[in-house]
Amino acid sequence: MNLLYKSTRSNERTATASEAILKGLAEDGGLFVPEYIPKLDVTMDELKDMTYQETAYAVMKQFLTDFTEEELKHCINSAYDSKFDTELIAPLVKVGDVYHLELFHGATIAFKDMALSILPHLLTTAAKKNHVTNDIVILTATSGDTGKAALAGFADVPGTKIIVFYPKGGVSRVQELQMVTQKGENTSVVAIHGNFDNAQSGVKALFEDKELEKELAGAGYQFSSANSINIGRLVPQVVYYVYAYAKLLQNEEIRSGEQINVTVPTGNFGNILAAYYAKQMGVPIARLICASNENKVLFDFFRTGVYDRNREFILTSSPSMDILISSNLERLIYTIAGQDAEKNADLMAQLKEKGRYEITPEMRKKLDDFTGGYATEEETKETIRKTYERTGYVMDTHTAVAASVCAKYRKDSGDETKCLIASTASPYKFIHSVMSAIDEKYASADEFELIDELNKVSGMPVPNAIEEIRNAEIRHNLECDADRMKDTVKQILGV
Repeated sequence: MNLLYKSTRSNERTATASEAILKGLAEDGGLFVPEYIPKLDVTMDELKDMTYQETAYAVMKQFLTDFTEEELKHCINSAYDSKFDTELIAPLVKVGDVYHLELFHGATIAFKDMALSILPHLLTTAAKKNHVTNDIVILTATSGDTGKAALAGFADVPGTKIIVFYPKGGVSRVQELQMVTQKGENTSVVAIHGNFDNAQSGVKALFEDKELEKELAGAGYQFSSANSINIGRLVPQVVYYVYAYAKLLQNEEIRSGEQINVTVPTGNFGNILAAYYAKQMGVPIARLICASNENKVLFDFFRTGVYDRNREFILTSSPSMDILISSNLERLIYTIAGQDAEKNADLMAQLKEKGRYEITPEMRKKLDDFTGGYATEEETKETIRKTYERTGYVMDTHTAVAASVCAKYRKDSGDETKCLIASTASPYKFIHSVMSAIDEKYASADEFELIDELNKVSGMPVPNAIEEIRNAEIRHNLECDADRMKDTVKQILGV
């Protein structure tokens, strides 16, 4: 049966999976969601012996029902190949008494590779299916990782261009260098004077600009998105939670049907929403632990039912989570509102106008699957150092936020359910923060001098992504104010 998609802000139109992937954002500014979450049609016992690629097909065929088996398998096999530095794609590592799902073995050493390796293939297949003749312009805001992963995925893909906006001074030095040294005739990178929320709001405004849409169409272009607002980003993320549970079963770490908790370091809410979808598909997940850094807007939301972005924006050592408007939360709000698009649209309008909204007591009851926690900068550093001293395992700052929150949750609640932590980036990506957490003596060292030091300390090989940028040429140096993003896009496209 064909699974259709609708907007979180109106019930008027439906779209096929390929149409939803192509559009990125619905015309009314809402996000595409499936009409229902499909169930897995294979058992965990069958899944436990599957490769990552086979698991991806078992999950994604349920969501992307207008893709043929041949098309979908081609997309999967083109994505999950030698670009990853481990055959397992997403290895599970036991660290103390928790399990880290390492999602950083792709080309840009962050979890965004898991979805952005396949999105270009899904998008170009969707374009053919829908007889699109325009060039597709991928427009993306990044808090650090999505940008590079999208650039790497779309570089020189025929029929596409990609423009990435990132906050100047709001990403790590490695993240910035990964973006500004990106090759590809169809790639553009722009530093905006503002924070990630300014970049994300600016991109959303460009998607909603009907006048600009007409101008672009006249020049042979149409927008699509590589952010997690695109359902083609979210669906591949569901895969690794299904895979992780099956591997825990295969490794005899859990019994069949045993529930696990999942802790996810959370900024834009896409990664934890994917875990929620995996639970809805039938994966035995008990609690979803949403881990925030000091920008703890989500922690406050789960505690009070009030989402309020009217607060100080804090720059932390986990910059990919320095976000006050968590776009993907809208998909969850729509779900707990009973798929009431009007109610959801009203709450999103309040967020836009007043910067806050409050959900009803009935909606709050439907959030029982979730619990929120946050880690301070000091707690994040301490988690990196103590874990290293105890186990020899080195983790990045975002994963450390999740590990800290997970440990606090277990201590405070007494819940001894086995816990999976989404390990979202290589420590090499945030090398200065990681090394100075391990030992203060590294605090004044140059970021690039620390690469070989981290290699010695951790025993982890230096990833290609780091080797490549040591001496790479800077190719992108565009900057603009947050209110000049539209002019900058038109200038890049020559419109």
